Amino acid sequence: MKQSLNLRLGQQLSLTPQLQQSLKLLQMSTLDLQQEIQQALESNMMLEIEEDSSASSFDNNFDKKTDNTDLQTSEGSQTDIPDELPIDSSWEDIYENALVPTGNATDSFDFEPQNSKASTLLDHLLWQLELTHFSDRDRAIAITLIDSIDEDGYLRDSLDDIFQGLQQQLDDLDFDEVIAVLHCIQRFDPVGVGAQDLSDCLTVQLQSLPENTPYKTEALTIVNHYLDVLATHDQEKLMRELHLTEYQLAQVIVLIRALDPKPGAKIQASACEYVIPDVYVIKQNDQWQVSLNRDIAPKLRVNPFYSTLIKRADNSADNTTMKNHLQEAKWFIKSLHNRNDTLLRVARCIVEKQTGFLEHGSVAMRPMILKDIADELELHESTISRVTTQKYMHTPNGIVEFKHFFSSHVSTESGGECSSTAIRAFIKELISTENLAKPLSDDKIATLLKEKGIIVARRTVAKYREAMSISPSSQRKRTL
Repeated sequence: MKQSLNLRLGQQLSLTPQLQQSLKLLQMSTLDLQQEIQQALESNMMLEIEEDSSASSFDNNFDKKTDNTDLQTSEGSQTDIPDELPIDSSWEDIYENALVPTGNATDSFDFEPQNSKASTLLDHLLWQLELTHFSDRDRAIAITLIDSIDEDGYLRDSLDDIFQGLQQQLDDLDFDEVIAVLHCIQRFDPVGVGAQDLSDCLTVQLQSLPENTPYKTEALTIVNHYLDVLATHDQEKLMRELHLTEYQLAQVIVLIRALDPKPGAKIQASACEYVIPDVYVIKQNDQWQVSLNRDIAPKLRVNPFYSTLIKRADNSADNTTMKNHLQEAKWFIKSLHNRNDTLLRVARCIVEKQTGFLEHGSVAMRPMILKDIADELELHESTISRVTTQKYMHTPNGIVEFKHFFSSHVSTESGGECSSTAIRAFIKELISTENLAKPLSDDKIATLLKEKGIIVARRTVAKYREAMSISPSSQRKRTL
């Protein structure tokens, strides 16, 4: 092959470092953005947080106030502290206000719940184990059983597997020993923890009730032998098998429903995760106003002191480093400004198109796709996708993600379109007001939606119902 040189003209789109940084900030969530800003502040000497002048004046007044109050004591102006206190006296006898709390007791801030570790079911059970008189052999069995309990309070492993594992640790272990220790653990708080299945869990809770509890025997019979019949709400079969009247069966069901099918869930506390909205939507003068949440990102600026140290004609290493930091700081501030500007534009466009949702809720949601916003703002769909990912809006109907406003559409009888989110809201509303003795079937729900002018097939109703974790009509039926 003969080598040759050719000259060719062409266009190529490349992402500059500035554009890459801008896109990176644009798709970041609130938490990621705060971490990125903190990292930039620590690594760039030119960046700093612009403090509010009002806050500084408040701090100065506060310092002056504390300086004056430090000179005041219960004895007037006491600046000389004695080396030793008199015998049979305490500090409070001489300085009365030393330990007097200021303000109301209810105003004090409790720091312990803010940083305390969330309690787990395992810790709760081990704490009760330490208070129980067990032998070393039984304690080893109890620890193994507790380690096998999941968050809902049930044994993850079978008793046979647990027994075989303990046989390698304990000599001459009998299966009855494991059963005996398990029965003790099942009486721990919450009662019923360590059960093998739902029937075992409910049985333990019923057995812990007083003997004179009405219909306790009948409830034990149902949870041990007729739990599947109870799940299907077969009232006639239960009355026939247990020889009960309709009123008596209703009382038995009330007793069973008072039990906890997941006893460990109420102990397994998890740390609260709060969603911080990126924008706020408030109605003022009959118009919806959109504003950015300024608390999620501090206002940054270039440090004026360090920027004045840069010499224009100096090419030393220190001066070059400061120049690079200054340029990076300007790029970062500009990228952050572009992110906020794009976020606000997209939020305002969404609010203009989804005014019905703000006024009436999800039932008035309009169908909308990313292309609708992209065309109106003259942006690319990928940009809109980045803006709406993990961004939240504070509305009168709660805090919702930007993605919640985008949904597919279904044709209506009048030739219009209806959002799939609105259809889900209609289905949920119909099911919430249905007669429990005769719940609405998917076909009936489709007929009711058709009466509203929304043409939806039965299989579509079933798909939306399953997406909302709503049981079918046969399982929603309640005759008791």
